[in-house]
Amino acid sequence: MGSRNLPTVDQIARIAITPGEPAGIGPDLCVRAAAEDFPIQLVAICDPSLIAERAKKLGQPIDIIPFDPNATPQLQRAGSLQVLSVPLRQPCVPGHLDPTNAGYVLDTLRIACDGCRDGRFDALATGPVHKGVINEAGLPFTGHTEFLAQHCRADPVMMLATPGLRVALATTHLPLSQVAAHITRKSLERVIRILVKELHDKFSLVQPRVLVCGLNPHAGEGGHLGREEIEIIEPLLEDLRAEGMALTGPVPADTAFLPGKLEQCDAVLAMYHDQGLPVLKHLGFGHAVNITLGLPIVRTSVDHGTALALAGTGLADSGSLHAALAIAVEMVSSS
Repeated sequence: MGSRNLPTVDQIARIAITPGEPAGIGPDLCVRAAAEDFPIQLVAICDPSLIAERAKKLGQPIDIIPFDPNATPQLQRAGSLQVLSVPLRQPCVPGHLDPTNAGYVLDTLRIACDGCRDGRFDALATGPVHKGVINEAGLPFTGHTEFLAQHCRADPVMMLATPGLRVALATTHLPLSQVAAHITRKSLERVIRILVKELHDKFSLVQPRVLVCGLNPHAGEGGHLGREEIEIIEPLLEDLRAEGMALTGPVPADTAFLPGKLEQCDAVLAMYHDQGLPVLKHLGFGHAVNITLGLPIVRTSVDHGTALALAGTGLADSGSLHAALAIAVEMVSSS
């Protein structure tokens, strides 16, 4: 990928890419990736006509090669892209959502996920989807993490990463009014155990250090601003520390992200989506990566949306996709 290096593995890693919403910038990112050499094999799971049309619009011709799962993995070479064909339901116009193609988007995810599970692919990197248009089509969908959890019959953890910061979430896409009810000892213990195990197994951290945020302002202020810290979070952390886990907290979220504290941890566990992710995205938007922990597959994703207004313009930034591919390879090589 030009001057941006990926980790190396003993064998060529085969990474599946799902472009996501066809009217968004996901296909543009695949075209941009096809313009570069990579020390891995890339396979786009999508309609080849979508890639060909977007490449033409961007003025970047691509040799589209039908994917052969039985062939020996080959390094990605600039000017070509291997594609596992999944047909669009309707032709796509960049920037114009069509609920008819919602089923196509979910099909690409299922096929890519199944390919990772059966060994055809080593990892999955996903492009941005548009939750609204999928729901408009009558298909229940709250996000990649929840969809892959259901498809794999797993109970995963969402973590975003950018250089210098990893943030995992105790709850994901919930209305704020429902968050406190979902912070239970059982659910929080599950998240912490998965987070610590995956940081060890897939990021080669011998004893992962996790900084755990409180739920309430000032971590409850001794019970005056909420009792979840006293009744749930603190007792659980004490028990897990007794098992040998390196856990700090609960700490007030408004000071959890100070440089001195981040230097002492490998990941921050936030209690809800907008407690931790604004800090991470401020630090690394456009180069951050969404990682799903606790799945039977390696899955990473871009950290941005479909950017409909940029689709087909050539202005989309591919930095987050590069980062998603790099972390996917890192996780594959550590597993």
